[in-house]
Amino acid sequence: MAHIHLSEQLPGIRGLMAFRPETATPLNALAEILLRSDEGLSKGERELIATFVSSLNDCFFCKNIHGAVARFLLPEQENLVDKVLRDYQTAPISSRMKSLLAIAEQVQLGGKFVDADTVELARLAGASDLEIHDTVLIAAAFCMFNRYVDGLNTFAPDDPDMYRERGRKIVEETGYVGSSPK
Repeated sequence: MAHIHLSEQLPGIRGLMAFRPETATPLNALAEILLRSDEGLSKGERELIATFVSSLNDCFFCKNIHGAVARFLLPEQENLVDKVLRDYQTAPISSRMKSLLAIAEQVQLGGKFVDADTVELARLAGASDLEIHDTVLIAAAFCMFNRYVDGLNTFAPDDPDMYRERGRKIVEETGYVGSSPK
C-alpha cells in the first residue's frame, strides 16, 4: 500500500502524477525530452539507459515500463533488454553503448563516481559529447524518478501484459507528455 492515498488503478508514477498534476507536467516534459529525442542517442538507446538505471535502483515499476518501451523500440534482437540487464558487458550491443552504460552505472552510484577515464573510453568508442551529456542526465533523472516511485511505495502490477500495452501506447500514441492521467 502506498504511503499516501493514491488511486490503485494508476500504477507507479502515474498514480503520483494524478495525485499532484502540477508536478506531472514538468516531470512528463523532462521524460519527453530525455527519452523521445533521436538526436545523438536513439529512442531505444535512451529507454535502455532508463531501464538499466531503474534495474540498478531495483525500481520494479520503472524497470518494467521502460523495459517494455525499449523492447518495443529495439525489436531487432530478441531478449536484448534482458541480456543488457543480466550483464551489459557481454550483451550484443556496441562498444559505444557499453561505455555509455558504464557511465550510467557510475551516475547511479553518485555523480562524483563518474570518472574521466570512463568518459574518455566512451569518446574512444565513438560517443559524442551530446550522448555523454544525455546519458548522465537520463541516469540522474531516473535515480530521481525511481526514488519518487519507490519512496512513496506506489503500486506496481505484476502483469507483464500491462507493461507491454502501456509501452506500446507510449511509443505509438501518447509519448510521455500525453500520458498524464486526466
